[in-house]
Amino acid sequence: MITTYPASSRYSGDHGWLQYNFSFSFADYYDPNNMNFGPLRVFNEDYIQPGKGFGTHPHRDMEIVTVVISGELAHEDNTGGKEILRAGEVQRMTAGTGILHSEVNSSSTEVANIMQLWFLPEAKGLTPSYEQKAYDQEAMVNALLPIVSNHIKGESIVTIHQDLSIYLSKLEAGKTVNFSQAPDRKIYLFVYEGDVTLNGTNPLNRSDAARITEVTELAITSANGGTFMLIDLPGIG
Repeated sequence: MITTYPASSRYSGDHGWLQYNFSFSFADYYDPNNMNFGPLRVFNEDYIQPGKGFGTHPHRDMEIVTVVISGELAHEDNTGGKEILRAGEVQRMTAGTGILHSEVNSSSTEVANIMQLWFLPEAKGLTPSYEQKAYDQEAMVNALLPIVSNHIKGESIVTIHQDLSIYLSKLEAGKTVNFSQAPDRKIYLFVYEGDVTLNGTNPLNRSDAARITEVTELAITSANGGTFMLIDLPGIG
């Protein structure tokens, strides 16, 4: 089953310094029927104004993945992690037993467009940790590039404490990529530029998403060119 969610179905708001879009219940948005998709608990697309951001705040028992689409984000936490995250880089933070961190757009001129994802971990009480890596954006072209995984290894892949993998792809016009999956797993797909069509009958445009179950073969095509994220998830939840 492929269920599509248009961009307009998200919960969106504007705080001036922050424009946000929530795909699942988060903060002041609560829908008991939209709490998660498997272990994927949060999928937010944010636009953070120059010099603005989130001050120091706590997290616990969550795997938090941040991908910068454009601009940059300064991260600092109480484990000693202190980095600038830019387009072409991915960050994983294990909140575990508890972590304090801040996230601020470190540019004085450019808006930061970020995707932040929260996943339920495989176990509670993990040791807090932080990992950040750059990936080859050219390797995304007409391919599925893994950037986060608990079992796929590589110099540009960050590890995560959950049975999942995150892929990025940039399809040229008229191109197709295919993804095969076990029948007891799930796929979450989000388009962040252009257009894609799933298995020939499910069109998606910018900021549209699909939640996919009971599909073992997925053909992803693009008529005009499109960039998307695909998350391979366990079937739990």
